[in-house]
Formats: sequence, structure tokens, C-alpha cells
Amino acid sequence: MLPMRPEALNPLFAEVATLDGVGPKLMKPLERLGLTRVKDVAYHLPERFVSRRAVADLDSASEGEQVIIPLTPVEHRAPRAGSRGPYRVLAQDDKGNVCSLNWFGKAAYSARKLVPLGEKRWVAGRLDRYGDMLQIVHPEHIEADSAANMGRLSEPVYRLSEGLVQPRIADFARQALARLPELPEWIEPGQLERAGWPSWRDALRLAHEGSDAKARDRLAYDELLANSLALLLVKADGRRRRGQALVGDGVLRAKLQLPFGLTGAQSRSIAEIEGDMAQEAPMLRLLQGDVGAGKTVVALNAMLIAVEAGKQAALLAPTEILARQHFETLRKMLGPTGVEIALLTGRAKGRERESILMGLLDGSIQLLVGTHAIFQDTVNYRDLGLVVIDEQHRFGVAQRLALAAKGRRAPHTLAMTATPIPRSLTLAQYGEMDVSRLDELPPGRQAIETLVFPQARMEEMIAGVERHLASGQQAYWVCPMVRELDGAPDLADIAAAEARYAALRERFGDAVVMVHGQLRPEVKDAAMERFVTGDARLLIATTVIEVGVDVPTATLMVIEQAERFGLAQLHQLRGRVGRGSMKSRCVLLRGDELSETGKKRLALMRETQDGFRIAEEDLELRGGGELLGTRQSGEAGFRIADLEQTQRLLPVAHGDARLLMERDGGLTSPRGEAARLLLYLFERDWGVQLLRGG
Repeated sequence: MLPMRPEALNPLFAEVATLDGVGPKLMKPLERLGLTRVKDVAYHLPERFVSRRAVADLDSASEGEQVIIPLTPVEHRAPRAGSRGPYRVLAQDDKGNVCSLNWFGKAAYSARKLVPLGEKRWVAGRLDRYGDMLQIVHPEHIEADSAANMGRLSEPVYRLSEGLVQPRIADFARQALARLPELPEWIEPGQLERAGWPSWRDALRLAHEGSDAKARDRLAYDELLANSLALLLVKADGRRRRGQALVGDGVLRAKLQLPFGLTGAQSRSIAEIEGDMAQEAPMLRLLQGDVGAGKTVVALNAMLIAVEAGKQAALLAPTEILARQHFETLRKMLGPTGVEIALLTGRAKGRERESILMGLLDGSIQLLVGTHAIFQDTVNYRDLGLVVIDEQHRFGVAQRLALAAKGRRAPHTLAMTATPIPRSLTLAQYGEMDVSRLDELPPGRQAIETLVFPQARMEEMIAGVERHLASGQQAYWVCPMVRELDGAPDLADIAAAEARYAALRERFGDAVVMVHGQLRPEVKDAAMERFVTGDARLLIATTVIEVGVDVPTATLMVIEQAERFGLAQLHQLRGRVGRGSMKSRCVLLRGDELSETGKKRLALMRETQDGFRIAEEDLELRGGGELLGTRQSGEAGFRIADLEQTQRLLPVAHGDARLLMERDGGLTSPRGEAARLLLYLFERDWGVQLLRGG
């Protein structure tokens, strides 16, 4: 059970419906923006600010400028019936210069009321020219009193969703700021002074009023500090828990007959894991390795240490396809050892499932591979000593904590990811883990040849695929979208997987299968099964195949409209080929118009296959994007801190969090109590949950 939220935060956690003006109609649009409580509105910071200049007349203003200007309406002009033209109000300044105020669509209904003929109004908006007429399209404010507009010389612009307008959201923000309680300071005083940051309340107020860099930095730092603290609490809790020291005698590992020697990075990582598992404190280690770096062999060594010590080990995979693949790979490797391994997925029913559950309970099954099914309440182990989590970015911290509760004592945890993450972001995502990096590829692996082809040579490309399939090899063809989107002309040029599938199936018949996220799971699995067994030769897919497919005879990867993919994504996709001993190729089909970023991206793909370098470059080229967001990290989706702030402030925040934990592990001092408030504020409740005494 979670500890009670401190009373001081109650005003912030009040429902957004408690704000004046929030009725049932506005709940939906606010929800879409993630604004369900008062604190969400307070932290919904402006995206930018519009600066306006007050001018006396049109002669004093420049075209393209945001202005506040007194104008007197002289004529209303409604559009012709059936016309899509604007509702126009001709208005003149004190010198007699004329400007057209234009409203389109439904907005025109309010124009008559807002600007009655012959009455002076102060109008705020952007002044532009259309033909020989100056105009303001959809004036942002119209007031009868000039003084009311003076406060709008700098105005925040918020992210909106359909049904919300800027004045509304600005009003809600004002109300939320008025409710901010006085909270004690959680930032170390020296850090606060050095940085010259305002207090928490002032920072929020200033961030809504204008482009205040210090206020924004302070709020970003708060978020990074909360994240670092929560992850360190997980780490400290792990060290406090009684695990079990597991020391293997090496008998089973000696029986492994691997067809290749270990790389230096593999040997180093195995030694680090062995050292961790020999401690009573449960291991919490991340194994980060590029596609094909040999993570499975390292994980197998860790699992055999557990079995040698008389315990069981379980490997968790995010999809059934990947779980089956791991099972088959490990079963082959384990052949000479005699270790009993089983596969448990949601598909296992009746007697088969019963037999697996019995085997786990009596200890005859020593290694288990599966999906989430392996941690259901009905699944019990005789003595679980190690959990291996594959594709770690699919699982968050809270899920990891739930897994740890499955053993008699806390099991050791080894998490693995094939998404190379820049060092600067590893702290943000895995600050509670020790990290091992596999930064060498196994010997004998051939480099994948990467080619860039213009889309215009499509026919030539298809002929090349035909020759490739005729030689008995397999190929992937990846498209950025599933199907053409109606009513989206800007997206109409994007290759749709379904259209490409139809065209290639016409050419190659039944040898072509298709996989994408919108297919029913059983249809998707059947198509994958046909491809993995070699029954189908060409797989058309969206990025759903990024992770977890290993087909050694698939030696060609075609990525259509490659410029639309991020570097990290392109690298993951390329890693699906080159899994066997045969030469592999990756062809990047590009559109005709390439941005500078697009050109750099494709050039780098040709130049290197080092996933860690690609991740760093990706960061530089497109910002954090999915590397930092929840889609890949499972946890560290920052709302306030942008990528630049994360890189600059995270090391400081992490260092501060570590010092605080060393001095006050239970967060009971005055500053520790303030830090608890911070954890609640950023909803790192599971961090508070781990504190001794709650």
C-alpha cells in the first residue's frame, strides 16, 4: 500500500474540474493534454511567447509584426452565399488608413458583436498584407479599453487540443498558479545560490509570464532530481534486501560447446555479473549491447551460474515470437549440459501448462523462458535465483519491482537492451542499475553493406529482390506506414505496407507475407512463423520487426523512404540481417527531396555500424525524441526537462541525489522531507514506497 500523500500537496492534486470554468465539455480536451489535476495545469508551460508592440497607427507598424492598435470599424462585408471567403470588417486608424479584419468559418459569427460600426476598439494580432490591403486574420484580442491590452504585450502560447482556446488555458493556468502552496526547499542551498535560481513557486510563475531561462532550468532540475532520487531509492532498497549469494562451480559452463570464442567485452561482462551474483545483495545490472553483440551468451552464462548454485532462472521476453526464438537458441546451446529448459507463453494450455507449473514447483525445470505469463500469480518456483529481462525498454521500474517479489528471497536481476543508449542518457533511464556494455562484435561477423538508392529506381530494386530470392535467400521490406491515410495529402506519398504487399505479392505470389501492428496477433504470428521456417521468402513489414527476429538466411533488408526513420531505428532494422555467415546488404530507398538532416543520417548509416556512435549522432541530429520519451525508456519520459537541459543538468542532479541519499537514506531530515514532497509532485510514488517506514 502506498504511503499517504502529504497534506501540503492536496491543493495541487485537486481535480482539474475544481477550476472555475471547467465543465464537462472541457474535460475531454484537457484530458487529451494530460491535464487532469491542478498541478498538471501549473506545469503545462507555454511553448513560446508572442511579443506585441503597441502602435498609434498603421504607418508606425511593420508588415509581419504582432501589434496592438486602435481601429474604428467603418464597414462589414459578409462573404457571398456559398463562398469560402472571409467575413471582413474594414476598419481605419486615427489617420484614416484602412485595414481589413478577417474571420473565416464559424468564427465570423462573433465579428458583428466584437466590432460594432463607428466604435473604437483596441485590436491585437499579426499585421499582414494581402494584395494592396493590410489585414489582421482572426484578431487574437479585441477590447473596448486600451488599458486591458497593455498586459498582453508579451503573451504565452500554450499547446492546445481541439475544443480549447488560448485565453481559456491561460485563465486555467492563472487559477492553478494562485493555488500553489508554500513548500520547503528541496534543492541543496549551495546549488541554488550558484545557479541563481528562483524558489519553486516563483519559478512556476515566471515560466508562465515570459521566457525566463533560470526559471525553466530550475523546474527541469526539479524533475531530474526527482527521477534520480527515485532510481537511487530503488538501488538502495535492492542493497538492503536479503537476496542470496550464488556461486557456481563452473561444471555446467565447462560443458558448453560454443562454436566461437567470447569477445573481451563478453568475458568482462560475465565476470561483472559473476561478481554481483556472489554478493548477498540482489544484483540489478543492465547489459547494453548492440544488435548481434552476443547478449544471449552472456545471459546464458549468468543463468548457468544460478543453476550450478542449485537455483532456477527465468528469462522474460516482450513478445511470444521473441520468447520462442530465445527458447530454441538456448535449448541448442544447452544440449551438452543436460539442463532442463521449458517455454511458457499465454498459448500453453491444459496438460502442457500443468506439467510446466509442476516442473517449476518441484525444481525439475531449471530454466524457464517466456512472456509475461511466467510471472502470473499461478506460476510458482521452487527457488528462483535469477531473472533476465530482454528488451528492457519495454518494461518500467514498477514492473521490475513486481518481478523481484517472485522469489523466496529477492532474485538477482539482469536486464538487457539492444537499443544503444548514449552515455548522457543512461543515467536518466537506468540510474538505479549498474551497467555493462558490449561494445565489440563477435569475431567472424561480416559487416553489412549499406547502399542508398533513389525511390525512382524502384523497378531496378524489385528486379534485384527477385534475383536475391531466386538464389534461395530471404529478404525484408520495411515501409513507414500501414496504409494510406484518407484526407492527409501530406502523408499520401508515404509508402503503405499494404499497398507494397499487394504489388509484390502480384510479382512473387505466395512467397510474400506481411506483418504490422494492426493485424490480429494470431495472423501476425502465423506470417512470422512462415518466414522464420523459410516457407515464405519475403517479409513486408512496418517497424514491428525492429526487435526480436533472427532469421540467418534473411540477408537483404530494403527500407522504403528511409529518410523518414530516425537513425537508431534504421540501425535496429539493419541489424535484422547479417545474423548468419553469408554476406548481407541493407538498401535505403530515399525520396527525391532530402533535408540536410536526412542527408547526414543516410551518410552516417553508410559510414558506420557502431550502434553507440549512431545513438550519440542521432541525439545530436534530432534531439532526444524517442530515446528520452516513454516509448523506448519505459520510465524516463520527462515533461519539463528537454534534451539540452537533461544533458547539462542531469549529472549535477544525480550527484546531488547521491549526496542526499548518503547523508539521509531515509529522507527524514528537513531537506529529506522536502525531497519526499518532490517525489510525490513528480509522481515517483514507488520511490517513496521503498523508504523505510514509508
